[in-house]
Amino acid sequence: MKILIATVAWCLLFILCWPLALLVLVLWPIVWLLALPFRLVGITFTALFAFLQAILFLPARMLGWRPRPVQAHRAAAA
Repeated sequence: MKILIATVAWCLLFILCWPLALLVLVLWPIVWLLALPFRLVGITFTALFAFLQAILFLPARMLGWRPRPVQAHRAAAA
């Protein structure tokens, strides 16, 4: 769905201002390459926080604690 929306947006931009649309078409791979390290840092931090959570909750899990299902948690909160 994202590709369809991006394609329609680019076609509209091409109709309204074709030089800008061609510039976007040329610069998009460069922007993607520049954003790649930030995405890798985000993936790394997500993995690090999941690892820390697993370590911190390990004693409780060894004692038998299990997270409540989402449905039961919502019913208890209401």
